[in-house]
Amino acid sequence: MRNSGNSVTLRLWQVLLLAAVFVGWHVMTVPGILPPLYFGDPNRAAFLFGEPLKVFSRIWHWFWGGDIYRHLWVTLIETLLAFAIGTILGIAIGIWLALAPVASAIFDPYIKAINAMPRVILAPIFFVWFGLGIASKVALGVTLVFFIVFFNVYQGVKEVSPVVLANARMLGASPRQLLRYVYLPSAMSWVFASLHNSVGLAFVGAVVGEYLGSAEGVGYLILQAEGVFDINTVFAGILVLTGFALALDWIVTLAEKRLMVWQPRSSETERI
Repeated sequence: MRNSGNSVTLRLWQVLLLAAVFVGWHVMTVPGILPPLYFGDPNRAAFLFGEPLKVFSRIWHWFWGGDIYRHLWVTLIETLLAFAIGTILGIAIGIWLALAPVASAIFDPYIKAINAMPRVILAPIFFVWFGLGIASKVALGVTLVFFIVFFNVYQGVKEVSPVVLANARMLGASPRQLLRYVYLPSAMSWVFASLHNSVGLAFVGAVVGEYLGSAEGVGYLILQAEGVFDINTVFAGILVLTGFALALDWIVTLAEKRLMVWQPRSSETERI
């Protein structure tokens, strides 16, 4: 009961903090509420930071009128594909290199070099290779997701307890059984830790790709709004993207709780 009460109190404080942010945003940007001390011109704050009521009105008209669904669907498809492909490749290659020391030593400098490269500079190359459609945005998102998952999986496999590994081998576990019952469970906690960041980066890859060159998507809407200095539409697009990124992160959290049910909680570990 105490934990439930603490959870409700925490959610209440989070909602109050969010409400305070929007109220402060409204007060600072609507002319006439405060004296024009910080920008001189009372309309300048609204021009630079938008007005929350107009931002929410734009979001409402987007969804009520159905204008955003086509663009949002494109962005979500790009994000989900980048997230799925990057995650699968990161897990597969991470496990492979963690279990193959020779291959790991050979590819190590190349992986570090590619990881150090700013991903945005790859966008024009992907546009040339894959065109301005979904494929180029997915490719950019995959480069962002892959390395986070890869390094976490690689480290998770390396962190397998030698005692557990030796006992499993002594009991006659085959390489496939070791992979299924020892290596994968060890890596799963590291995988889910990386997936929470990967969701946001998949969105970044999709939106940046749309921003640099596309004819549809939420990033395209933001770019069009910036071209005519419509700051309210820009913030509306940002809030919509943020909301859907949080929704995907929530889905990852639910999957983590379902798949990691075998893992003891910290409170249980402390009691032991």
